[in-house]
Amino acid sequence: MIAMTPTTPTTPNTPAAKMEPSIFKAYDIRGVVDQTLTEPTVRRIGNALGRMMLMEGQPRCVVGRDGRLSGERLAKTLTEGLQAAGVDVIDIGMVPTPVVYFATHLLGTGTGVAITGSHNPPEYNGLKMMVAGVTLSGDAITALRTSLEQGLVDQHLASVSRRGGWSARDVRSEYEGRIVSDVSLSRPMRIAVDAGNGVAGELGPAVLARLGCEVTPLYCEIDGTFPNHHPDPADPHNLTELIRVVQEQDLELGLAFDGDGDRLGVVTRSGRVIWPDRQLMLYAADVLKHRPGEEIIFDVKCSRLLARWITAHGGQPLMWRTGHSLIKAKLKETKAPLAGEMSGHIFFNDRWYGFDDGIYTAARLLEILSRSDDPSGTLEALPDAISTPELQIRTAEGEHHGVVARLIEHGLFPSSIGRSTLDGIRVEYDDGFGLARPSNTTPVVVLRFEADTQEGLRRIESEFRSSLLVAMPSAQLPF
Repeated sequence: MIAMTPTTPTTPNTPAAKMEPSIFKAYDIRGVVDQTLTEPTVRRIGNALGRMMLMEGQPRCVVGRDGRLSGERLAKTLTEGLQAAGVDVIDIGMVPTPVVYFATHLLGTGTGVAITGSHNPPEYNGLKMMVAGVTLSGDAITALRTSLEQGLVDQHLASVSRRGGWSARDVRSEYEGRIVSDVSLSRPMRIAVDAGNGVAGELGPAVLARLGCEVTPLYCEIDGTFPNHHPDPADPHNLTELIRVVQEQDLELGLAFDGDGDRLGVVTRSGRVIWPDRQLMLYAADVLKHRPGEEIIFDVKCSRLLARWITAHGGQPLMWRTGHSLIKAKLKETKAPLAGEMSGHIFFNDRWYGFDDGIYTAARLLEILSRSDDPSGTLEALPDAISTPELQIRTAEGEHHGVVARLIEHGLFPSSIGRSTLDGIRVEYDDGFGLARPSNTTPVVVLRFEADTQEGLRRIESEFRSSLLVAMPSAQLPF
């Protein structure tokens, strides 16, 4: 297991003390390049990661990067930090984040770092990290920072007997080949793919074309300035061009990748967005045909209709906390064949490796839909309810946790039938649910509401509105 807390504290060193605390997030490291995330900081993080890797018996590390303009120099800096700590680096170049995860399996390292800002604006970048098969989050990321602040990394650097080596390896063809050998479409399909100028723009359409699709590319040229729209399919505004192309060219459906290729968005030919909790219904039904009785994991933001669907198809629904690292950890613990998040991270542990991969998810989606003469109709026929998008209440730094704590303690929801405090507070009703949870990445309270009718939705929102204004009288409510 990864050591979560250092054991031999010493006097903090000067470079570590100057690190910006805000870059250490719950699921990764992320900040504004040359402001909060500087090259010296990335080098020091490489030192700390190298120490952690060697403590876990992992002397080799895969390093890849997305298409951001700062990616190449941060990859060089991170590599220097890892090598100084005694770790051998395998550089796989500019690839989607899931290809980094794939390479850790292919090359047997179990350890890798993707330099990516995901769907953040162009000035951001960061690191998604895996050590000994575990994606770092929470306490493990805190342990990295603490090991720097307490001087343990400098002690390690002083004891290193050899500098780590470096090699380059292109794994893209093997990744593409692995998907093509696994997925088989029943017929060719005509689709559009919008990569938002993110790093999946080359590999994604290439994989889907090899599977037999006629692909109309949209913004698939990799450009770290993201000149056309933000590469985030969770925002419906970023899907308008994709919908237009699907309709104008009479295609069967449209797919959208996020900035680093680990999330998928889906639109139909009538212009409807099929959100990930409804996509999960389709994947779950398919997986449960040959994995009956197994658990399907989803996060607290997903529709209550999903749990019913999983049960009806012979599976066991398991709701879990939001966060790709947390879902992956639960997936590994339970050995479930499938998991997913409302944000668009889908994790196939059936015929695949259990990591979030937008390109592989797209392939599995098309495999299922290719059996239908009307793929868009099949998607639109999935159970649906009236729901809000993800809403946010902005707070001062750190205040959002207190707001949700007060809501849990004092909130009154008179027409509810139950509640869960697994991740914030999710209140269940006969005809819907309401959710309020503190974000793990920004100082906001995340809200989502669902109901069978507009009247029910207004009632649930009203109960939350009253309780939220008690928990935070100054709140500017977005509903």
